[in-house]
Amino acid sequence: MLEQKLLPHWLTNCLLLCGIAAAGIYVLTDVAAAASYPGFSYADQAVSELFAIGAPTSHFVVPLFSLSSALLLIFGVGIAANSKLNRSLRIAGTMFVASALDALLLWNFFPMHMRGEEQTFTDTMHLVLATNPFVLAALVAAMVAFRGWFRSASIAVLATVLALALFGFHYASAIAGEQPTPGLGTSERAAQYLYQAWQIALAVLLIRSSEPSRLTAAERT
Repeated sequence: MLEQKLLPHWLTNCLLLCGIAAAGIYVLTDVAAAASYPGFSYADQAVSELFAIGAPTSHFVVPLFSLSSALLLIFGVGIAANSKLNRSLRIAGTMFVASALDALLLWNFFPMHMRGEEQTFTDTMHLVLATNPFVLAALVAAMVAFRGWFRSASIAVLATVLALALFGFHYASAIAGEQPTPGLGTSERAAQYLYQAWQIALAVLLIRSSEPSRLTAAERT
């Protein structure tokens, strides 16, 4: 049975392109903010410190990260709305939407305090939202939805991102206590940039398909 097409092909592609734009904006904002923050260590400090309360870069990081998340939400809608015959891919799209909403709350309502300052409820919520399980859920769902090289790549990205995230989270108390965090920035950015690259690859794969919801037999389970 053929699927009823929910959106025009050109509109679907526009929505999917938002996934590429979202990744690009996030990475460029992170790099630019780190370079313009006096004394900031790209290798040893977390991305969250670029939009911490009182950080000199928060005034432009927050709106640009919010734009990135809004584009990610549109990307997720584009996947979910056009994946009726592929349940796993539809779940992946939903996870992108949930991840975007999580991030929008994180950027705008629950920034962390700068190192050495008193921790409050916003710091607790920041840590909770920063775990963002929807990132890993999107990877798992896409891993199930595909086979071949993209499934293998998704498994590798999932394992790497999880390992790097666990390494980063063990520094939570050190950040609060204004202690050194060697390698924190490098590990966190490696995980995030790898995930962003995977997100771009997914968007390109879907755009190149004849229809985003109808992958070739070699790519679909």
